[in-house]
Amino acid sequence: MAFDQLGLSAPLLAALEEVGYETPSPIQAETIPVLLSGRDLVGQAQTGTGKTAAFALPLLSRIDLSLQQPQVLVLAPTRELALQVAEAFQRYASKLKGFHVLPIYGGQDFKPQLQRLRRGAHVVVGTPGRVMDHIRRGTLVLDSLKALVLDEADEMLRMGFIDDVEWILEQTPPKRQVALFSATMPKEIRRIASAYLREPAEVSIKVKTTTAETIKQRYWTVSGFHKLDALTRILEAEEFDAVLVFVRTRIATVELAEKLAARGHNTAALNGDIVQKQREKTVSDLKSGKLDIIVATDVAARGLDVQRISHVINYDIPYDTEAYVHRIGRTGRAGRKGEAILFVAPRERRMLAAIERATRQKITRMELPSTEEINDRRVATFKQRITDTLADEGLDFYQQLIESYRLEHNIPAIEIAAALAKLAQGDQPLLLKNAPKPKAARKERERDDSSKRERGKDKKGGKQSRRPEQEADMPAMVPYRIEVGERDGVKPANIVGAIANEAGLEGQYIRRIDIHEDHTTLELPDGMPRDIERILKKAWVCGKQLHIRSLEPKEKRVKKRVFKAPADGKKPGKKPAKKPRKKK
Repeated sequence: MAFDQLGLSAPLLAALEEVGYETPSPIQAETIPVLLSGRDLVGQAQTGTGKTAAFALPLLSRIDLSLQQPQVLVLAPTRELALQVAEAFQRYASKLKGFHVLPIYGGQDFKPQLQRLRRGAHVVVGTPGRVMDHIRRGTLVLDSLKALVLDEADEMLRMGFIDDVEWILEQTPPKRQVALFSATMPKEIRRIASAYLREPAEVSIKVKTTTAETIKQRYWTVSGFHKLDALTRILEAEEFDAVLVFVRTRIATVELAEKLAARGHNTAALNGDIVQKQREKTVSDLKSGKLDIIVATDVAARGLDVQRISHVINYDIPYDTEAYVHRIGRTGRAGRKGEAILFVAPRERRMLAAIERATRQKITRMELPSTEEINDRRVATFKQRITDTLADEGLDFYQQLIESYRLEHNIPAIEIAAALAKLAQGDQPLLLKNAPKPKAARKERERDDSSKRERGKDKKGGKQSRRPEQEADMPAMVPYRIEVGERDGVKPANIVGAIANEAGLEGQYIRRIDIHEDHTTLELPDGMPRDIERILKKAWVCGKQLHIRSLEPKEKRVKKRVFKAPADGKKPGKKPAKKPRKKK
């Protein structure tokens, strides 16, 4: 079954197509038609079964965009879940012009929430306590409410919110639709369903919970390193035969496969858009050893059985636990040993916990291989290449050639061997350099800058400025804002790594990173090409898209030169001369 068979509106199907989601999960397939019909629903499903899309997609299909009032209210037990649900609504509604979703929760200042409510929001996602506060103040009016969702009702019961939930239910219009989701169905939740829902449809999803004992499961917390750099380190350090890398979208399969191929790996993409003949060839090449790595979506890898697959790497965490079990089941088959590695961003730890609960197995945390470990392995591999070559026949001619060269130039054989080793290695350095230390937070940076200024005073007591050529070579900088902040667990290094990788900018051209609670401001070179800005808008850090935008006032945005990232370590051209001010 595909999403276009469920009766969803065209803009939602276009949004799903853009992000590359291919087929609905079991709960989505059962729930979406029910909610589209307007019926109440009781859904029993674990965290991580894809239930957010199960209620968000059908409810978005029924939104009246011309009515700037709350039409859908979602209650969630925690701030983190409320934010995740709000982000999901925004992602699925990307093709709905003028759509607004507002998360409201305790611990945040009332003022910005009040401002957003006054401007209007079609969907409100909030924790029970803060929703109650706004209803009592009269700042959240539910007269136009069409649907109410109770997400993780058993968790709200456990946290003592059930009385608040009932009070909110009593404030809603009598003809609103209600969808209740809960992992378990204790008596209190059943009572609420009976009291406040009208002849609800019931959907129960049982997830697969067994994983092979032969599979060793590990996870890496995404931090410090960019995911691509982390993946390449793992591929270099692990002893593998063949690797299956899972991502969420079709677009990501192609992008990641190309990047891995550029780093010297025999890689191909596998997704639902690839014609059957090409898919069969890709699988055949993996079986025969012509390919070592396949980057795939869940749908493309369904039923894939290749004995060579020793490692499954979840580059993107799956949306449901069943998908995780299915993914890692591609290795460790028929009693063979297998390795499963999961990348987990800070915002995705709930999903990790859900996987551990569903599989009843603890997943071990892993550390990335150090620079020293990688270099030791590279040296060992290089030595082994020498040993293998020495074992080959047909070296007589080359021995004579080297001996002739030694006599002609009076150069020791060891130096000639070193030159040949360098020649064989090519332009790519054999040893990996230590990554630069992440940029410090703003206060630490300011403190460092202050101490540097003190140290930079000349003997006469005056300040020692930067070299004139250095200052002149630096481009003008423009302030930007990105939609990832402190609450997302982001660090300066995450931001620098993502921008540097996606835009090809060196760290020295990413300045003044100031991390706030829900966003970050920074400075980037003036005159960056628009295609780079478009790329950065879609880039992900700590589980969130950057959605980068310039903070430069519109009246100051005049036509400027295009900034080009320096090639081969060269600095960019000189800053253009300032235009003369117009006389008043």
